[in-house]
Amino acid sequence: MINKIIYRRVVTAVIFIFFALVDFAQPPAANTNHIKRKWLNMAYATISPAQQLDIYLPDDGDGPFPVIISIHGGAFMFGDKADGQVNPMLESLKHGYAVVSINYRLSGEALFPKNINDVKAAIRWIRANATAYKMNADKIAVWGGSAGGNISALVGTSGDVSELEDLSLGNSNQSSRVQAVVDWFGPTNFLLMDEQFKETGNGKPGHSDTNSPESKLMGQKITEIPAKVQLANPETYISKDDPPFLIEHGTKDQLVPTQQSVNFAAKLIPALGKENVTLRLLEGAKHGGPEFETTENLELVFRFLDGVLKQ
Repeated sequence: MINKIIYRRVVTAVIFIFFALVDFAQPPAANTNHIKRKWLNMAYATISPAQQLDIYLPDDGDGPFPVIISIHGGAFMFGDKADGQVNPMLESLKHGYAVVSINYRLSGEALFPKNINDVKAAIRWIRANATAYKMNADKIAVWGGSAGGNISALVGTSGDVSELEDLSLGNSNQSSRVQAVVDWFGPTNFLLMDEQFKETGNGKPGHSDTNSPESKLMGQKITEIPAKVQLANPETYISKDDPPFLIEHGTKDQLVPTQQSVNFAAKLIPALGKENVTLRLLEGAKHGGPEFETTENLELVFRFLDGVLKQ
């Protein structure tokens, strides 16, 4: 019996690693050679080499440019600010936005809430240095996929929640609030993921196992620490002063249940109003993929961002 349990756990871990490698493991680096104005590997804090960001500006203009912060995914375990996940965000340079792509401490280095601590520190750094880099400190959006979607959503709902700030990382006089959120297929309530996959059959349950990305992020099997897990759930902090959200999710997502985004949007609407919460389910799309990066879909994203940040 014990051997069967061990075997099941090993198989689950292998499945998670396989899907992670297929979907996220170090995509090719984004080609940014054509971008004239950029500053790379800027430190926004000094605790870890991971605490760096890249700044990209449109080729022309003095700004101040509204800012899109790109937050990469990678199961909270890997990914990089300069990999191909930033490509959709870089398209916004053509629409008159500054793009800031950030790294943050991953679960192999530091447990939750260090990742959100880092992202909030990066936002404070951007505000503190906005003038020097022609950025508009009052017009900031976050945009991320998968783990980056979770972090983006968490940034959006937690505002200046002190429990998720580490002001010792710098620029403690600045706010970490943002004005818009684009959440691509991000998990929200980790504790419901297995149940939702059992209902749909789209993916394999295993998010509650000891070796799942979520358990590794939290430092313990998530079912054993439900109160702590809720601190990583963007739903926990929803309030009427949260910014507008655009949420997109594939209906055949095999890694993060579509119902995560459906439930999240349903909880945002009573607080923010239907006009400030847009949920788009991409029929047949899996966990990311070309459906999200079509010209048509990106135009919808930019229309949303323009409506919030350019008014």
